Amino acid sequence: MQTDAIEVTTSKAYGEVLESGAVRFERLLPGPIERVWSYLVEADKRATWFCGGETEARVGGKIDLFFKHSQITDEPPPESARKMNDEGALMSGTVTAFEPPYRLAFNWVGMGDPDSDVEIELTPAGDKVRLVLTHRLLATQHRMAMVSSGWHLHLGLLEDQLLGRAPGPFWSVHEGLMAQYAQMQQEGTP
Repeated sequence: MQTDAIEVTTSKAYGEVLESGAVRFERLLPGPIERVWSYLVEADKRATWFCGGETEARVGGKIDLFFKHSQITDEPPPESARKMNDEGALMSGTVTAFEPPYRLAFNWVGMGDPDSDVEIELTPAGDKVRLVLTHRLLATQHRMAMVSSGWHLHLGLLEDQLLGRAPGPFWSVHEGLMAQYAQMQQEGTP
């Protein structure tokens, strides 16, 4: 069931569960498409909304995902995320699709569960860009809720960057949003 009409505290649409262990997000972002693409693959730009790290621009290349949330928010983290927030945490993956400026996909290793797959597709929509992000192979309901709430917030931060706005909240809404996603999964509504 699609929940795009449901609003959350951050005014962004919820992700949609496609199948067991898979969530899909769709956002309409300010273009042009090449600019949005640069925020997906250039380490310094990606670090402003999600995570830093280099991307080898080829199928089979390595993608580093260096999470240091103190670079994207001034909010104090919960104790469980303090080390990652302050010192950073490196995860990695392998690029499985690299089709500039339309499609990036990678296998994500190091989330504490089995590997998962991320695919991001961009399509022009007038002067905007439709971003569709699908994250598959999320092994547990907890991982599904955590990843869903994370992408929800990170995509909001990407929109903030592209619009030149101050970044929205992250840590102050993350746990509540994660609980909402977990509840929606129990009810079968996301």
